Amino acid sequence: MRKFAPILIIVAILAVIGFWYVGIKNGAIRENQAVGKEWGNVETAYQRRNDLIGNLVKTVKGAADFEKGTLTAVIEARAKATQVTVDPTNVTPEQLAQFQQAQGGVSSALSRLLVTVERYPELKANANFLKLQDELASTENQILTARTRFNESVQSYNNYILKIPNNWFLGEYKEKPFFDAVAGAEKPVDVEFNFDK
Repeated sequence: MRKFAPILIIVAILAVIGFWYVGIKNGAIRENQAVGKEWGNVETAYQRRNDLIGNLVKTVKGAADFEKGTLTAVIEARAKATQVTVDPTNVTPEQLAQFQQAQGGVSSALSRLLVTVERYPELKANANFLKLQDELASTENQILTARTRFNESVQSYNNYILKIPNNWFLGEYKEKPFFDAVAGAEKPVDVEFNFDK
């Protein structure tokens, strides 16, 4: 039995190392899948906004003399945003920036639409429009939550694949980018109240 002891010890050490390696790989898969799930939640929230925008545009079109340019801008921004796709398993900072830019275009066009609506009292009083406006506000909160959770899962994933010794075995796993704030978001908003008009 003594002559087999060194072989058993070597086999036991190799088994421990093998299980440890498999554990590291499985952990990376788990973290990567979590990022993919959270990205799906981000896309779902943006899809909900796009669906609501379609209903909002239909409701606003009912206002006879509403500015067609504003509606066209919203429709075009929405179309551009739906064309940008991101693969969460292979996301790059450039892809994420392109996605954010497209979604920022939708937000900007939507803001212009809602500001323009202020000049149409009959539209502001429309129950469908008011309901859609509330749903859009709720959806923007869902988007914020989804983006925050995505960033949290990216942080967990990046921490897992970058820490030693995991990074020795996970060379095929690349660091993933975070959602950043929209350009200019760090500047304070200039609010001006002019009641003399």
